[in-house]
Amino acid sequence: MNFQLPLKDPIPIFSLVLFIILLAPIILRKFRIPSIIGLILAGMAIGDHGFHIIEKGSIDLFGKAGLLYIMFLAGLELDMTEFRKNRHRSLVFGAFTFFLPLILGYLVCTYFLHFNFMASLLVSSMFATHTLVAYPLASRLGITKNEAVTVAVGAIITDTAVLLILAVITGAQQGNLNTAFWIRLSVSVVVFAAIILWVFPMIGRWFFKKIKDDKTSHFIFVLALVFLGAFLAELAGVEGIIGAFLAGLALNQLIPHTSSLMNRVEFVGNALFIPFFLISVGMIVDLRVLLKGPDALIIAGVLTTIALFSKWLAAFFTQLSFKYTPAQRNVIFGLSSSHAAATIAVILIGYNMGIIDEHVLNGTVILILVTCMVGSFVTQNAGRKLALVEAEKMPEMPAGPERTLIPVANFDKLEPLLDFSMLMRSPGQPSPIHPLVVVKDDEEAKEKIFLSNKLMEKALVSAAATEANIKLVARVDLNVPDGISRSVKEIGISDVVMAWSDKNTTTDRLFGTLFGTTMENVLQVVWETTYICRFLYPLNTSRRLILMLPQNAEYELGFAHYMQKMMLLSRQVGARLQVYCSNSTKDAVHELMQRNKSSMEIAFHAFEQMEDFLVLARSISRDDLLVVVSARKGTLSYSAYMENLPAKLEKHFKNSNLLLIYPEQTELEINEPGVQAQDLTLTPIQEQLTNLNRIGKVVKRIFRNPPQEQ
Repeated sequence: MNFQLPLKDPIPIFSLVLFIILLAPIILRKFRIPSIIGLILAGMAIGDHGFHIIEKGSIDLFGKAGLLYIMFLAGLELDMTEFRKNRHRSLVFGAFTFFLPLILGYLVCTYFLHFNFMASLLVSSMFATHTLVAYPLASRLGITKNEAVTVAVGAIITDTAVLLILAVITGAQQGNLNTAFWIRLSVSVVVFAAIILWVFPMIGRWFFKKIKDDKTSHFIFVLALVFLGAFLAELAGVEGIIGAFLAGLALNQLIPHTSSLMNRVEFVGNALFIPFFLISVGMIVDLRVLLKGPDALIIAGVLTTIALFSKWLAAFFTQLSFKYTPAQRNVIFGLSSSHAAATIAVILIGYNMGIIDEHVLNGTVILILVTCMVGSFVTQNAGRKLALVEAEKMPEMPAGPERTLIPVANFDKLEPLLDFSMLMRSPGQPSPIHPLVVVKDDEEAKEKIFLSNKLMEKALVSAAATEANIKLVARVDLNVPDGISRSVKEIGISDVVMAWSDKNTTTDRLFGTLFGTTMENVLQVVWETTYICRFLYPLNTSRRLILMLPQNAEYELGFAHYMQKMMLLSRQVGARLQVYCSNSTKDAVHELMQRNKSSMEIAFHAFEQMEDFLVLARSISRDDLLVVVSARKGTLSYSAYMENLPAKLEKHFKNSNLLLIYPEQTELEINEPGVQAQDLTLTPIQEQLTNLNRIGKVVKRIFRNPPQEQ
């Protein structure tokens, strides 16, 4: 084999690039330099203008894919609740970051650099673009949900305006700027945006419902939609990055941030596609242009200065408009100051059409290098400060760790229960999720434990992709309820998640059912928050989360806990939260949201009687998740209609996802030794005394922990 440079064989090319992706961040981390800069510098070294080890065309495919991936992740990780709430702020910042660079750039290009009108318009429009090169840094620091990041990412749509200006300049240069041109451009952009934002979610929801278990197909499907969106954008006459960003917005609510699919999407992007893009950016840079005379140096200096100053000015005016902190202003500046993708497109097209000369092209290449480095440094430094501030502003969380127990009776249903448990977990919770198998203590117990471990390992394969902390528990006990109850106490469980059992399955016959009489017994000995789940379709396909609260729900011990879980679940799956409750319960929910500084948008509906939930049956669709809060017998929010509630729900909501919640409540106090709560039949007088005892405990709890003054 003849070894010569530049490399031609894909094997050594791919091997070299992978070693750069591996080593550059490790080395530069020791010098506190962002890894992004290391990859750009490495691209400069191996590219056509460095040691010419690899030709840029050799990695163009992966580089282009990486650029689209950055834009896709920006749309996918956007907090849609915050985005909708702050969309006017994104528009304001978008106006600042578009018009200020455009106006300043045009004035400088016309009166200082003495460009003609077309060249001044082209170069000044280039200043208005920004590429989210530093976005992976913000994602790594965990600040993507901060309002400053949301505003900066939302303003990326300004690139569309720049590329539309480019299309107009191109049409004018070719003499095609007529009525037909304007009609064709307008119609194509509207049709393209409608297809991505309306058709893509419909296709995605249908696909995830039909293909439930093939996780590999889910990832390939998402990847295909990203590149299809980019292709449709180019057909419409705008840059593909806009299509990738809109595809991320379209799929945002179908891919929960804690799901295994999201983990795969981020992993592949951060490990391969995005590093390839950053290396390809470095390969464009040619530092030798600075030696071609003073003209190139002056133009490069002026272009870079105007690009950075105008973006800082836009961030500064945004800070003044919305009273942001200096750290937030700098994060906005860092994210919006990098120029790469649209900048290259604008300048190369202008150069090829003869609108600008070689000096401007070379000056733009230097601008790309400097702005990417400045944007990365600023985002990392300001992002760390913002992350510390965010950590101090975290809302109040329930005392103690969150530990989830999943008693398993049917191993085929374990995966959706795990997905549900991970979607409900508060951010930063290190405690593991505990799948539990309880077998009766008889002569076959040893064989059942062995079989259960085998089945459990098979069911947990996909859960490993989420990097969740899973700890299996197998227990031999006299019966299933006692085994669950003892596990709850020994592990310190806060939430119990169970499947809506299908009777007469093989595993039910082996390990016992958790429904019917056994379910009632479990609820009598387990007083922690318990969730009974029937998921016919993946949760990420839910359009609405309909939560039904009984009267006096706010007086139960676990009210705040499960309400926080439902609000978190709504955000994770992108489902609109609609709460049906009484006026007093509505006030309690508002008070809880204020105490936890929640900006959740909730639609409330009057709901006084538990029997009224049947009226909803006509309006509930397959795309809804119906959550009904019940109560254990004898508790404050219990009503007679809750008797056999699971059977009633099954009868009237056959085609919907169902979630039945039994909140954490106060355990019955039985002083007589050897008597279990579930074995007692209380007389009416005893029931009244028990209720009075519970009311007294609630009143004491309210006086011990009065609501905080707002």
